[in-house]
Amino acid sequence: MNRKTIREIAAAWKEYKRPYVKRSTLAAYLLILDKHILPDFGDAAELEDDAIQAFVLRKLDSGLCVKSVKDILVVLKMLMRFGVKNRWMDYCDWDIKYPAEKQERGMEILTVSNHRKILKYVQDHFSFLGLGIFMSLTTGMRIGEICGLKWKDIDVNGGIITIARTIERIYIVEDGARYSELVINTPKTRNSCREIPMSRDLISMVKPLKKVFNENFYVLANSDRPIEPRTYRNHYKRFMDRLDIPALKYHGLRHSFATRCIEAGCDYKTVSALLGHSNISTTMDLYVHPDMAQKKRCIEKVVKSLSK
Repeated sequence: MNRKTIREIAAAWKEYKRPYVKRSTLAAYLLILDKHILPDFGDAAELEDDAIQAFVLRKLDSGLCVKSVKDILVVLKMLMRFGVKNRWMDYCDWDIKYPAEKQERGMEILTVSNHRKILKYVQDHFSFLGLGIFMSLTTGMRIGEICGLKWKDIDVNGGIITIARTIERIYIVEDGARYSELVINTPKTRNSCREIPMSRDLISMVKPLKKVFNENFYVLANSDRPIEPRTYRNHYKRFMDRLDIPALKYHGLRHSFATRCIEAGCDYKTVSALLGHSNISTTMDLYVHPDMAQKKRCIEKVVKSLSK
């Protein structure tokens, strides 16, 4: 066996992965390597269970959440498997234990009244930037998808929006260089490439605009150059302040849309398709949390069926 250090394996793994993953995905891997993995394990030749367990506890103590630590371990596991495959290191089956988690805050969403308030305000005070917020609240589109939307993606006759691209700023750490870059990608996953029906209100807003604007222009900017998500988030914060609505992350608009779908009794598979989730279990885990009234109705149905 020709043993190599984790740093040497990482250098080879990076070049191996490059042709097979999106540039943004590779950038995320390299950032994890540079910030977390190589400082702790760069000179190591093995990744033993006790060392990984201690690493996990240090990262949690530093303030990272469990999900972030697990994301780091995913990259570390890929590195180890690549090293084992090339006979550069031995495989170790980790049994990682996590401390009992504090009860997490519930998902933050808009109240129904604030949801309505935003929709009405955008309709009464139209702007292209407001239109993006309206779209997120009535279609569940992600901020990168909103920023990447072009007029040609909107079919007003069929009442359909086609999600064909997403925009994100990636942070690149490679060969001693550190910089950020705005990239236009295909959507997050294969399921994220989807068609979303528009509400009647949304169609009435975009139909007259569609007739006069360049098909290849980005909707938010009404220009051939897009607005990037970071800039749009800043606009969104000012928008929420103007309406005196409690602070909510932009992604909370997507959560609010999904929650309204579930509250309206939409079937979970349809909601999953609208959101572009890779599987229905993601939708179920995030949004399907029966309240006490629903539980009582379930019990009543069971009792009623038994009494027949």
